Amino acid sequence: MSLTRRLGLIAAATWLAASGAALAADQWPSRPLRIVVPYPPGGSSDIIARAISQPLSEALKQPVVVENRAGANGNLGAELVARGAADGYTLLLCDVGALAISPSVYTKLAFDPSKDLRGVTMLAYSPHLLVVHPSVPANNFAELVALSKKSDLNFAIPATGSAAHLAAVAVQAATGARWQYVPYKGGVQAIGDTVAGQTQVLMNGMLATLPQVQAGKLKLLAVSKGARMPLVGQVPTLAEQGVTGFESGTWQGVRMARGTPDAVVARLNTELIRIIRSPEIRSRLAGQGAEVVTMTPAEEERFFNQERSRWAKVVQAANVKLD
Repeated sequence: MSLTRRLGLIAAATWLAASGAALAADQWPSRPLRIVVPYPPGGSSDIIARAISQPLSEALKQPVVVENRAGANGNLGAELVARGAADGYTLLLCDVGALAISPSVYTKLAFDPSKDLRGVTMLAYSPHLLVVHPSVPANNFAELVALSKKSDLNFAIPATGSAAHLAAVAVQAATGARWQYVPYKGGVQAIGDTVAGQTQVLMNGMLATLPQVQAGKLKLLAVSKGARMPLVGQVPTLAEQGVTGFESGTWQGVRMARGTPDAVVARLNTELIRIIRSPEIRSRLAGQGAEVVTMTPAEEERFFNQERSRWAKVVQAANVKLD
């Protein structure tokens, strides 16, 4: 076969592939979509997924189902999406920062979040709250640190290697605090046991934790945000209480399987940003301590890679490794 003919066949195949992708995007969506939340119901990602699912269904004129696939600090659900068809019908809504941590923590991760998933948009950010059971005799962070050095305190974390866990490790290293970490399979269970008094201290996303503070079931000692928040009565930040420059939280965003057509990702980016910025949803999230944060797909990719680099250093310093 001549070189000219081979080049012609390659060009034809490339054109057909591009045409097929364009056609698929034009026909999308033609069936129901699902939003995979890789954590148990009731957490920050789940709250946001259920807030946007109906508006997204109306925009796309197809049913949108929220599916909780919890396990391995969100990695089971993320792998499901990463290994699934890149056809635009399965979205992963998760803590993007926590997902960026996984490659540094897990030695046998079955997928690569950078190579196997692509960004669609960020949706919201909420800081971590550091809370204690009301029976704990500490009314500020300094008192908690002092108490931890003379009493046995169990510190609840959503999962080993989670963003909340690593944030707590960073806080511990900066202050000399002492506590015993108790890992759970998600923030909801960690909150529940702290409310019940089985654990004494908790660091978790504000969106899921604030209702228990407002109900008087947990005592708030610090917020991991750069500035105080009027929503929680001007409780001091961790940075103000000795952890200089510290800020952490949960970043909810949407990712999809790598290879999902650009046109599909662009359409979802447009619809999701419109929905999350709507006055109703923005107001609802603000009332729970979450700030709407949106990005282009390219910006989300850059953010993900920055988070991956940032937390890799913390993981290495803390020597946190899981199989």
